[in-house]
Amino acid sequence: MLRLPALFTVPGDALAGAAAAGTRPGRRTLLAIGSSLCLYEAGMALNDWADRAEDAVERPHRPIPSGRIRPAAALTAACGLTGAGLALAAAAGRPALTVAAPLAASVWAYDLALKHTPAGPAAMAAARGLDLLLGAAAGSGGTRTALPSAALLGSHTLAVTAVSRKETTGGSVLAPLGALATTGVLTRLAARRGTRLPAGRRAAAAPGLPGPIRDTGGRGSADALATALGAAYAATAARPYFHAALNPSPPLTQRAVGGGIRATIPLQAALAARAGAPATALLIAALAPAGRLFAKRAAMRKVSIT
Repeated sequence: MLRLPALFTVPGDALAGAAAAGTRPGRRTLLAIGSSLCLYEAGMALNDWADRAEDAVERPHRPIPSGRIRPAAALTAACGLTGAGLALAAAAGRPALTVAAPLAASVWAYDLALKHTPAGPAAMAAARGLDLLLGAAAGSGGTRTALPSAALLGSHTLAVTAVSRKETTGGSVLAPLGALATTGVLTRLAARRGTRLPAGRRAAAAPGLPGPIRDTGGRGSADALATALGAAYAATAARPYFHAALNPSPPLTQRAVGGGIRATIPLQAALAARAGAPATALLIAALAPAGRLFAKRAAMRKVSIT
């Protein structure tokens, strides 16, 4: 029910947010990551609880329709994980809690009310963008400089969610085509140099450590890394989107959604590199192989990542 392979896409939100805010990852960033993980898994549990009647018809193998998990247990888990996520955000500081509260609200609103409405993809995009801002708020208390990165990550999530609305029925050509076009735009934007911070903020980073954008020769290497990671993002997402556009069958649409989810990691890494934090970018990118390994194991057990 908790879909472990998708969990590897979560830590990069806070890390990319910290990089965009110009701060090095620290204890508060770890707390923000813990909060994000709890809120993400709360959404997974709540999703299965809210969709139990629909899943009984379309996906009877899911944990609740199959009887492996009771509905009350799933709802209890969602509540407990939400509380834990908010508590961890509070431990990271008031600014982090200020972001985590609307993030939790957006998760619950999406699963309980907005998922099957036209506002569903936008709600999911807002949640992912807020998750990145949570990392920025935990690290520096400010989120303004992280807004562009949050918008790019949210746009990617919007495209993936739009495709996912047809993953059980198929038949949508426009959604994967739109996602393919979005991927092209985001690949270009993710490789562009991020907004520079004031001189005082630039001086806060120690040489060789991930931190704010610096006016040094290392900027070129960060730009090259952002370009490479942007290419990895495009390679992960574009091909399954293209196949789903050619043949919008349920299996290919599900593969497109899975590819979009996996592409979140190289996009997060590209955003961190774009912000001038190559070490943080490489740390995020290192999560991708682990995610693929667990995804393969889940596929062998016929467990979907979506």
